[in-house]
Amino acid sequence: MPLEVETRDGRLYVRLRVSPKAKRDRVNGIHGGALKLQVKDPPEKGRANEGVIRLLAKTLRISPREIELVSGHTSQDKRVGISGIDEATLRNRLQTQED
Repeated sequence: MPLEVETRDGRLYVRLRVSPKAKRDRVNGIHGGALKLQVKDPPEKGRANEGVIRLLAKTLRISPREIELVSGHTSQDKRVGISGIDEATLRNRLQTQED
């Protein structure tokens, strides 16, 4: 199933499935329409959430300020709002990451 991206109010919304305490930060494909991420940070005091934003910003080559965690602050299933990038560029940069 391809990545589900919702566009609303000039932002892109993407579902994430996050695995904290991984060996390294990485994008790990797409499952069930959600982008799978692994982050080294533990799920304590928001550190994994910070790791998610840092990894997405690096992968998409945008500022971390352009990524907002919309829901799932204490869950592995999260939703982020992304500005400063269009859907085609987002998909292209994620595809480049997977190759």
